[in-house]
Amino acid sequence: MNRLAGKVALVTGGARGIGAAIVRRFREEGATVLVNDIEPGEGDRLVADVSDSLAVAAMFAEVRRRHGRLDVLVNNAGISGLEDDAAALSSLGERLMRQMAERASGEPVRTHLDVAMHLSDDRWRRTLAVHLDGTFFCCREALKLMAAQEAGAIVNMSSTMGTAGGLGAPAYCAAKAGILGLTRALAREVASRNIRVNAIAPGYIDTPMTEPLRALRPYLEQLAPLGRFGETDDVAWAAVYLASDESRFLTGQVIAPNGGWHMSQ
Repeated sequence: MNRLAGKVALVTGGARGIGAAIVRRFREEGATVLVNDIEPGEGDRLVADVSDSLAVAAMFAEVRRRHGRLDVLVNNAGISGLEDDAAALSSLGERLMRQMAERASGEPVRTHLDVAMHLSDDRWRRTLAVHLDGTFFCCREALKLMAAQEAGAIVNMSSTMGTAGGLGAPAYCAAKAGILGLTRALAREVASRNIRVNAIAPGYIDTPMTEPLRALRPYLEQLAPLGRFGETDDVAWAAVYLASDESRFLTGQVIAPNGGWHMSQ
């Protein structure tokens, strides 16, 4: 308890899934937590689309107005890129299952995913805008507050899809890989101000975003040495550590709660 006592934190995408778990654990550890999401809801939520730089600037102006400081930023807001197309997600899952069966049979592979060649400009840009632009926009504004304090911690949410790549999600993988590069660049740049920037790269976590992968879940669980999907708290506790003074000698690093699914960062 009290690992984050006295700290003011902002968690983007904090209304559900991993973000909600991070908010809950931060509060239990004594932080004052501001929750951002794209839609209004219960409580005093900061509503802003992180892909909109003007909305992000207004959100951080409100943080400054309320608290005059920011000690921790968690860039968690994200999308799969196919939220509005359940049929496409279902079709992708079916094609993956057929392809795996064909590979296992030893026969030539006849089922192909062909996601990249049919990916629209809009889907590509929206996925990168929310993940990569949003992370940058929020980091840029947070650093203006943290620079005056000569202290702060930023936690960026990447993914094993960004460290190892993944099937059927080129935009998502590109965005998450970009977040890792941004994390390292910022970590070097702002270390002189005693601001730390790290990333978390979760594996498959049991959230609404991974629900469409239900048919693939037994196969995906077999790929992880620990043999299961992670829980949201598996990520939230990593965020608590990176936000706390316990990680004061850690910057530019990636913590990967992924059950061993990918072991090289």
